[in-house]
Order: sequence, then C-alpha cells, then structure tokens
Amino acid sequence: MKKTLYIVRHATAEDLGNSPMLQDFGRELTSRGIIEAARIAKTLAEQKHIPTLIISSEAHRAKDTAKVFAEQLEYNTDNIILDSTLYGGGARAYLACVNALPEEQTNVMLVGHNPDISFFVEYLCKENCLMDTASVCVLELESLTWAEVSSKAGKLKVYLSDNKS
Repeated sequence: MKKTLYIVRHATAEDLGNSPMLQDFGRELTSRGIIEAARIAKTLAEQKHIPTLIISSEAHRAKDTAKVFAEQLEYNTDNIILDSTLYGGGARAYLACVNALPEEQTNVMLVGHNPDISFFVEYLCKENCLMDTASVCVLELESLTWAEVSSKAGKLKVYLSDNKS
C-alpha cells in the first residue's frame, strides 16, 4: 500500500543572539514564522495533502509549527504526538519514529529540525534537499510497511517553501 510522508522543518524562530538567556529548546516562533507556516500548510490543504497523523519534536518552535499546520489542515491539535527523540536525535531518530508507525496510518507528518531533517530526506530519497524554515517535502513510499522504510525507499513528489530570501 502506498504511504505518504510529510517532512516539515519548523518555521522561523527567535534568534538566540537576541536573547543570551534563551535556550535553543525553548525558542518560540516569530510572527514571520507563524505566517510562513500557515501559508505552506494552506498550500498543502489546497493540494489535498492531508496527514492522518502528526508527530513533532517537543521543542517549542517545532511543536508550535505543528499546531499551525494542524489548524490549517483541520487536524485536531490535541492529537499531535510529541516525540522527544526528534530534537537532537539525528536522522536515525526520524527513521526509528517512521519504522515504529502503526500500519493503519498511511499519511504521516513529521515536524522537526535541521540539519537532521534534511539528512533524513536525503537518506530516504537520495536527493539533496537542504530544507528552508517552514518547508515541506512530500515523499511517497510504495509497497512498504513502515518497518521496512530505509535508504532510498522514498520518492520526493513535492517540495514547498515560503522562503522569500
């Protein structure tokens, strides 16, 4: 059965340089970040890319990005699953998360951080994809169980970015 994996990099967050007391994990989205996440999520919805499950890093900026996406995609924000391993766990943490997904979920969104998330996309589809903030890679996986997903298992179908720079 075909599966779709939506890989989302969190939206623009506060700069650590502006607040020396701020820790990376607690960085919040900026107003620009909220807007860019909403735009990209709205585009996903318009293209009928609707996840049935959203999993996010526990870091504030990723969790808040997941909430913005959920709202635009009419997904109940209370159903977002937070995974502590997606913050700083490397591409292997993303793979472990995917490999543990229940088979009944066929359209799954992961929200996380660079560089890990870009490395994970490259691992899955062997395409160099340095993800911008609030960007999404839509990957299709053919005839695999989630547990079987590994290197070169996916095909990059769509890349969406709101990067204006």
